[in-house]
Amino acid sequence: MQCVVLAAGEGKRMRPLTAKKPKVMLPIVNKPMIEHLVLAVRDAGITDFVFVVGYHEQEVRNYFKDGSEFGIKIRYTVQKKQMGTGDALMAAEGLVDDTFLLINGDMVLKCADIKKFISLPPPCLGVFESSHPQDFGVVTVESGMITGHVEKSKNPPGNLINAGAYLFEPEIFKILSSVTLSERGEYELTDALAGYISECRLSACTLESWLDVGEPWNILDANELLSENLSDDIKGTVEDGVFVKGTLILGKGSVVRSGTYIEGTCIVGDNCSLGPHAYIRGFTAIGDDCHIGHSVELKNSVILPCTKIPHFNYVGDSVIGSGCNFGAGTKIANLRHDNKNVKAAGRDTKRRKFGAVVGDNVMFGINCSVNTGSVIGSDVSVAPGSFVEGKIDSNTRIGR
Repeated sequence: MQCVVLAAGEGKRMRPLTAKKPKVMLPIVNKPMIEHLVLAVRDAGITDFVFVVGYHEQEVRNYFKDGSEFGIKIRYTVQKKQMGTGDALMAAEGLVDDTFLLINGDMVLKCADIKKFISLPPPCLGVFESSHPQDFGVVTVESGMITGHVEKSKNPPGNLINAGAYLFEPEIFKILSSVTLSERGEYELTDALAGYISECRLSACTLESWLDVGEPWNILDANELLSENLSDDIKGTVEDGVFVKGTLILGKGSVVRSGTYIEGTCIVGDNCSLGPHAYIRGFTAIGDDCHIGHSVELKNSVILPCTKIPHFNYVGDSVIGSGCNFGAGTKIANLRHDNKNVKAAGRDTKRRKFGAVVGDNVMFGINCSVNTGSVIGSDVSVAPGSFVEGKIDSNTRIGR
């Protein structure tokens, strides 16, 4: 069996984190999100992959190459213009010749679910029971067969959603060739399912675990999910006087200095410096070449490589881009006083605690304050003592 992975999109809802990289290459537990998915598929028994790439495709190609380092074989095909999931799959026509698994590259699936899924006869659709089905395409199911599919609706007919995982035969390409442009100006894969549904041929496979990584704050959810069941792996140096209460993964050349307290699960990349007297709280992932300094507190955050948070800073429930620098005393708030869900760029994060999304190469002066739900573009400069909130465009200067 083969696996086709859709990895061509930019991920506009992920901006500013996708300004220079495709969404599927954003890190979760310090590895590109697509890597976790590919390894789960490999461990389920599939080693022949087709990657549909497009936006900043070279980053995907450079990382995975021919797949041999991961124990798989990868061939690439390009979706030249992002015109929908149906169009993306059509780019793989001619590269698959038997039953194949099709998955979106921006989700988290567990190996056990994939094994169960690929044991079923095609065509088959992976479905998941969601607490907020209005955000997804919703399916209705009777006796294990899909009887209807409704795109995002304020009043969905149920809570089973289309999880973006499919088991197809090559006949799907013939069906797709007759699909016309949707109202959004795209060729929708879901439109190709209509015939299967009307003929009662599309079965449903309920997934036990699934997570869509469609918004920046979903990176925190995925980071927590994939941090489960990790074990200590310390390749760097932990000085005397460091207290670790939980799991620590520490990369080569990294140092945790005396007085630092780590609780929960913490993942630290290569060539990092933590402390002295830092406080790192659960489900925090710190990329390569970062400096987390004296009396800094990080909580449930993802920090991309080459970022410096060096003195008396607090970062909670946030995603911080690469190459950023935090002036002494700069802090990010993560809780509204009314305890309502935090909104970011007008979108409900569905999180009571969420700090900020910070793009690449953002420079903060000393004693800056960043309010909950702030979305700060790349290459922003923030003057000392500034208050930041809302959505800040890239290349903006705030304050004096």
